[in-house]
Amino acid sequence: MTKHSKFEREKRAAESERVKQVEAAWFGSMSPEAAKAWTREVEAVRARGPVPPQPDMAPGTAPRPPRPGREPKVVEEKGTRRRSY
Repeated sequence: MTKHSKFEREKRAAESERVKQVEAAWFGSMSPEAAKAWTREVEAVRARGPVPPQPDMAPGTAPRPPRPGREPKVVEEKGTRRRSY
């Protein structure tokens, strides 16, 4: 368990209180119909639960695609014929 200083605990508590105040003000500024619709949508999402994990990848596949600009270079076959002049 991580120990936090008294100042940090108080700062986090103040931040969470401020977030609650902002949320309450935002929710209060909505029309009653919109607030009810929002509440229904949030309840539906929470009832749905967490997203199931992605299926396992096929053996031998890389876990992540390469970063942009880091893709392996394509090896081009060069012609074996030489021109004679």
